[in-house]
Amino acid sequence: MGKVGIIGVGQSNFVRQYPGSIRELAFEGFKDAMKHANITTGNIDASMICSAPEYDKQRSPAGIFAEYLGLNPQPTFYVESLCSSSSMGLRLAYSLVKSGLHDVVAIIGFQKMSEISSSESQERMGRGADIQWESPFGTMMPAYYAMYARAHMDAYGTTLEDLARVRVKAATYGQMNEKAVYRKPVTAEMFSDTENRMSGPVATPLRVGDCCANADGSSCIIVANEEKARAFCSKPVWILGLGAATTSVNLAGRDLFTGLTVGKQAADQAYQMAGITQKNIDVAEVHDCFTIAELMAYENLGFAKPGEGKELIRGKETYKEGTIPVNVDGGLLSKGHPIGATGGSQIRTIVLQLRDEAGEIQVRRPEIGLVHNIGGVGLYGSVTILGR
Repeated sequence: MGKVGIIGVGQSNFVRQYPGSIRELAFEGFKDAMKHANITTGNIDASMICSAPEYDKQRSPAGIFAEYLGLNPQPTFYVESLCSSSSMGLRLAYSLVKSGLHDVVAIIGFQKMSEISSSESQERMGRGADIQWESPFGTMMPAYYAMYARAHMDAYGTTLEDLARVRVKAATYGQMNEKAVYRKPVTAEMFSDTENRMSGPVATPLRVGDCCANADGSSCIIVANEEKARAFCSKPVWILGLGAATTSVNLAGRDLFTGLTVGKQAADQAYQMAGITQKNIDVAEVHDCFTIAELMAYENLGFAKPGEGKELIRGKETYKEGTIPVNVDGGLLSKGHPIGATGGSQIRTIVLQLRDEAGEIQVRRPEIGLVHNIGGVGLYGSVTILGR
């Protein structure tokens, strides 16, 4: 059926509290992508709506959005895989286009997390674990990733300073990203200053500065078959490889010392489908919900050997000018993490990089980019490889 290309990408500003409704929030990312693709709603013959429903007050938001965005009577689908929902939406949209069932599909990710309180949000995150065997013991997202951080430190000598270096890099680029929640500078000294909020304990060894923030936001990706992509777009970005995996919900069924295995398994599939290796990746977006998650991603994606991810951040190899630029839009740590919109935001960044439209954060002539998006505490893994 030919290739599948991305012809438009969009994203709202990620904010702590969006003043409008969820349909207005979704429109922000949608209108951005439609303008980027230079098409009309009449060109879209299906839509994919992606979010984590436990944060939504609206039942079945896909129908609400299809009506509000002018996408009726075309079919609409609802996709959920926690934090990787919109990356999984891209995978499913690819399948629909590749099969010939649809020609042009819009993938809209959103989350309005401010609709519920912080404590309610944490409780719902806890329910991302097994509600029979694990979450009743009070485990929350920071505690889960703290266990991974402690295991990495014990096995490989990773330090608190290494974690702080990840956040310093995120803030370096977050300041340049007008759509990010957190646009302030962060220094390593903040983590050693007991009076500074960045150093405040959350779940040892993770501190406030090691954690991303909840946010409200939306993203939109528009994909098309090869014929339509070439007709509508002068610079389509092609989907070269897709990988996805799942693992045990309960951490009792995992080995904490191997990082997030779903990331590695999804990456292996995506590399094989694209016919490349990690050495061919010019720029990457990885799921840095916590600083330790970025270090583990380096290793699970093959950018570094197990335990050597810290050497990449110490040598600034994952900065824009480094050998493998990672999260040069500030990542989740700076952008914030509106769960259903996150994967689409990551994909948007790589598409703009491959089209040389990334502005101040543009990497020098990238040919192939990678998106690594994790759902839950490594429950779902999704890796997407894109090329010019």
